[in-house]
Amino acid sequence: MILYVTGGARSGKSSFAEARAAASGQSVTYLATAQAFDTEMTERIGRHRADRPVAWTTVEEPLDVPQAVRDASTPTLLLDCLSLWVSNMLLSDWTDEAMLAAADSLLNAARTRSGLTVLVSNEVGQGIVPDNALARRYRDVLGWVNQRCAAASDEAVLLVSGLPLQLKPSKEFHEF
Repeated sequence: MILYVTGGARSGKSSFAEARAAASGQSVTYLATAQAFDTEMTERIGRHRADRPVAWTTVEEPLDVPQAVRDASTPTLLLDCLSLWVSNMLLSDWTDEAMLAAADSLLNAARTRSGLTVLVSNEVGQGIVPDNALARRYRDVLGWVNQRCAAASDEAVLLVSGLPLQLKPSKEFHEF
């Protein structure tokens, strides 16, 4: 099952995704895509590492996320986040086509898993049009990646102010 979780910055999406991963009752691989380019980000990554359950396996992979998904050996996988992954690819001079192909490869890898795969991403398309070409390109590519992930997901949730809004209910949601 693929669960897609999105929302703005500090919307509660990561906490929600972590709670869902923990609720699976299975062992969890946490796939982190962040890279530390400054002191603040180094400290932020350190806090995130310290906050994760010690029983979870952490894999830090900024670019080859599809392979990391294929390599994950736990029943539950939490990928946090697609937003930083797209940023990493963009800053590594990937073409738009290569980034979208990588997203398709990620989704193919997620579909072949037998357990829960949780994909976390920022929603960046609800604000103003960015004033520079790089920011507009980032917004566009991440929007296309998010659309692909939402379409491929079994369930999609939008977090707003800490509240989950069901965008695409899981099959379990429909059962009475």
